[in-house]
Amino acid sequence: MIIVVANSKGGVGKSTLAVHLAAWLHSQGHRVTLADCDTQHSSSEWIKEAAPEVQVVRLDDAKEILDQLPLLDQETDFVIADGPGSQTETSLALLLRAELAIVPCKASMLEVRALAKATDVLRQAQDIRKGLPSAVIVLSMIGKNYRLTQDMKDAAAALKLPLAKSAMTLRQIYADAPGQAKVVWQMGSRAKEAADEVQQIFHEILPKAAIRKPAKRPGTNAA
Repeated sequence: MIIVVANSKGGVGKSTLAVHLAAWLHSQGHRVTLADCDTQHSSSEWIKEAAPEVQVVRLDDAKEILDQLPLLDQETDFVIADGPGSQTETSLALLLRAELAIVPCKASMLEVRALAKATDVLRQAQDIRKGLPSAVIVLSMIGKNYRLTQDMKDAAAALKLPLAKSAMTLRQIYADAPGQAKVVWQMGSRAKEAADEVQQIFHEILPKAAIRKPAKRPGTNAA
């Protein structure tokens, strides 16, 4: 499955979400490739130390993306693509190959309304591909006492994009993680709340990807 973390606006937590998702999927026993398609290449540098078992590739232009993502998808269970913070041919190429787009968005009316423009490329891809990729908005950098307003729900609904129930709180620990070359569940007790919330997001968005109890072996008796 190819998953793109996409928003044409920078500073919304794309790399944080992409790195944590790739590391989480690997922890669930899946073969994972992180495709770093942002010119800053911050996510590939981060994950090389935080989860070195995750395969990393850098794809810098639209042709590479269109050619390579299907091949990577055949080699691994999940390809997580960290998209650029701009509306470019690269963004469209990613969405033309993705099965799911995760769209991080800061929690404010201005940001949600701005998604109408930020998702133009997503709409182009969905029009070309008859509805694919599916997409979900994940609110990021929310205040601890944040409450989702009806106006924001209506704005998201007007975009015809589902809004995840789980969200990422504005926490210093997320900003500290890249410098320590770790994901939050590797950072001890002070990161427990962050670890819980980010894994809750992934369980909600990709419930079938979570570890399941192994089936009882044939010939054994139930407890």
